Amino acid sequence: MKGAQVTIAMVVAQFLTVGLNTLIKASMSKGMSNFVFVAYSNLLALCLLLLATTIHHRNRAPTPINKSVIFRIFILSLLSIAIQTFIYTGLGYTSPTLTSAMEDLIPAYTFIIAIISRMEKLDLKLRSCQAKSIGTVISIAGALTVTLYKGLPVTSGVMPNDVLLSSQQSKWLLGGFLLAVGSFCCSISLVIQTWTIKDYPEELMLTTICCGFVVILSFVVAFVAEENPKAWILKPDMELVCIFYSAFVVISTRSVVHAWACRKKGPVYVAMFNPLGIVIALALGVVFLGDTLYLGSMIGAAIIAIGFYAVIWGQAQEEVMACEKYGPYSIISPSSSEAPLLVNKSKDTGSGNV
Repeated sequence: MKGAQVTIAMVVAQFLTVGLNTLIKASMSKGMSNFVFVAYSNLLALCLLLLATTIHHRNRAPTPINKSVIFRIFILSLLSIAIQTFIYTGLGYTSPTLTSAMEDLIPAYTFIIAIISRMEKLDLKLRSCQAKSIGTVISIAGALTVTLYKGLPVTSGVMPNDVLLSSQQSKWLLGGFLLAVGSFCCSISLVIQTWTIKDYPEELMLTTICCGFVVILSFVVAFVAEENPKAWILKPDMELVCIFYSAFVVISTRSVVHAWACRKKGPVYVAMFNPLGIVIALALGVVFLGDTLYLGSMIGAAIIAIGFYAVIWGQAQEEVMACEKYGPYSIISPSSSEAPLLVNKSKDTGSGNV
């Protein structure tokens, strides 16, 4: 019964995440500025985090923080702004389906960065390393497929003329590139976040400070990038719903569900639900946005999912070997910090915060 509860909670969390992307896409099609959206949603999230931090530390003062950690948190905030800008701009040019597919590249990107930064050792004699290496290549191949190859339309829709088709193809390629860059920035953020949390194990305080930096930076970016002053005026329409949905439902609820599911089932189990986001995005995009479903999107998403599961399977095998060698608590030891590094990707793409 408990296992069913965790499963249902994770499916709901995926619906919440992809639902936000669908709402943002619909709002952008009606003129919502993604820069203003990022600024307002982060400001509202900061208010929520300040309240939570105050309650959490009402009886215990937080651990003192040094300049090195502050600097790393500032770098994380810069990456957070880059992630949100690239992801939401790419979403405006493409679809929630491609966005969900590209987010599954994060484990592959993180695996490469972890090897370069020597957070993870590459021993191709081990089946786990072989699986992660092959999965990384497959994931990148799937991303190229879903971006470069549209294929025949699977669902019926109005056939555009050649000029409109060429324009849409150019935007699709640009959007795919922006989504790939955003996913890569998210992987870098995960590596720095893991490094920072080791030195300052106060997740809530770290997240609040980073969100404060993000609010300042997001308003600076919005003031520079947004040329229409009327975009700052909030109306009781879909844009306001998106801001509240992002700040309260996705950032708070999903984070709590993920933390609870990790405690119950472990991080690998949580990560297994990420490819479900592609299926949900396909369904929501076709039903609510009227998107045309292309064969290339289906093939590319399937390839990325295969590569994703290969990386996760390899990581699971390493955790099993570590557990057998060092004991049942070795998975959370500093020497095996790659587990959360590789699988907890959805926390940054949805909220844009640490």
